[in-house]
Amino acid sequence: MATVLDVASWFLSQESFSHKKLQKLCYYAKAWSLALLNDELFPEQFEAWVHGPVSPTLYQKYKDYGWMDIPREDTRSQIFSKDQQDLLSAVWDTYGKLDGNQLEQLTHQEDPWIRARDGIFDYVPSNNDISSESMKEFYKKMYTENQND
Repeated sequence: MATVLDVASWFLSQESFSHKKLQKLCYYAKAWSLALLNDELFPEQFEAWVHGPVSPTLYQKYKDYGWMDIPREDTRSQIFSKDQQDLLSAVWDTYGKLDGNQLEQLTHQEDPWIRARDGIFDYVPSNNDISSESMKEFYKKMYTENQND
């Protein structure tokens, strides 16, 4: 099974961008994989931090970049199945044009982050887990609703 760091490398092979954006892209990769492939993609969990979903594993790896862009990586993991590759490409095509702040705003409007915060004010720190089940349920419903439009 892949790790969140493998997924991060996949996205960073596309271009250089911020740590915040990387966190959100990896979050959406996991969420959409749960919803569309019934596959966790990687085992690491996301927590409902002030600036949106954060993987502590990813945070530890890239925290030294702060607000600076993480350099583009030349390698891409070959461990992903065709379906997983297609999903990562779709996530990139959908969310890759947005910056970290726009992605943060988006996650703040979505049920999995809101439910994990459980009434905690947006500016108050939290390390509550965002449940995989809530991600799967929310994004599957979003997909179904968009298919019916």
